[in-house]
Amino acid sequence: MMKILWLAALLIFSQAARSDDEPAYGPELEGFDYPAPVQRFRFESQRQPVQMAYLDLRPAQPNGRTAVLLHGKNFCAATWEGSLRVLQQQGYRVIAPDQIGFCKSSKPDAYQYSFQQLAFNTKALLDSLGIRRFTVIGHSTGGMLATRMALMFPAQVEQLVMVNPIGLEDWKAEGVPALSVDQWHARELKVTAERIRNYERTTYYVNEWRPEYERWVQMLAGMFRGPGRETVAWHSALLYDMIYTQPVIHEFGQLAVPVLLLVGEKDNTAIGKDFAPPDVKSRLGDYPRLARRAARTIPGTHLILFPDLGHAPQMQAPERFHRALLDGLQQKRTTTTEETR
Repeated sequence: MMKILWLAALLIFSQAARSDDEPAYGPELEGFDYPAPVQRFRFESQRQPVQMAYLDLRPAQPNGRTAVLLHGKNFCAATWEGSLRVLQQQGYRVIAPDQIGFCKSSKPDAYQYSFQQLAFNTKALLDSLGIRRFTVIGHSTGGMLATRMALMFPAQVEQLVMVNPIGLEDWKAEGVPALSVDQWHARELKVTAERIRNYERTTYYVNEWRPEYERWVQMLAGMFRGPGRETVAWHSALLYDMIYTQPVIHEFGQLAVPVLLLVGEKDNTAIGKDFAPPDVKSRLGDYPRLARRAARTIPGTHLILFPDLGHAPQMQAPERFHRALLDGLQQKRTTTTEETR
């Protein structure tokens, strides 16, 4: 009954939004199409039933490897669209979940978010599919989660790939002031397509803009226009609190799997940068420095730098990015190396 009410409300919101040519989506991104059939993993977590949406692409000629793609905070499984196809064509089975709290997955009434919990959830999904060994590829916040998975399940992770991961610095330790969840929530209620677009233009795409980027702006903004706006904003606030309070950088030296780090050097992402004091703000998000520091800290890292790209190299320059990714996936190095693409 509740689902019917949500769909009815979504229809009303969508009809109103279409007059401005801006879509409205449900709290689980109802109404937004993914590039492959969406499947559901239903399980119990924290004493409540939840479902994790995911994509599962099988190759025509398997190479025996599975790639697990983990999205970032302002991304979904769908935003891996180009990488899904490239990896599938190269023989990888590709699994791309929406994490609990994001996109098409559940947003429970009460949930204690942690990278450990999300890692357990993802591992449970893979276990349900009979996948015992896998390469984990994480972008942005997904890089923090991928790192946590590699730390928790080193026997199962063949290779860790981080694409412009956030968490290469500890923002709290650097001096970024804390916000309460209520303060994060108030900020998230102000999200608009214009704000998303302006941020992505400067941070993701180095002040470039192409028509194909607009789809991803509307994907996010549409959830904040829909009938589940309050739910989406609240879970977004909880997730920002998780990201800020649970750094992974201090455990980089404990990683015991081959690591591929791909970084667009024009990125300047840093959680809380916009409300940090000027002296703190000026030193945050220095990705060329942070990437090299991470490579020195993590044993056997293969660092690939894209000097002219921003936070989302897989979307800004997909051909260059995928060439570098595929090369790196074939070379599980044991010594630290660096190259520029």
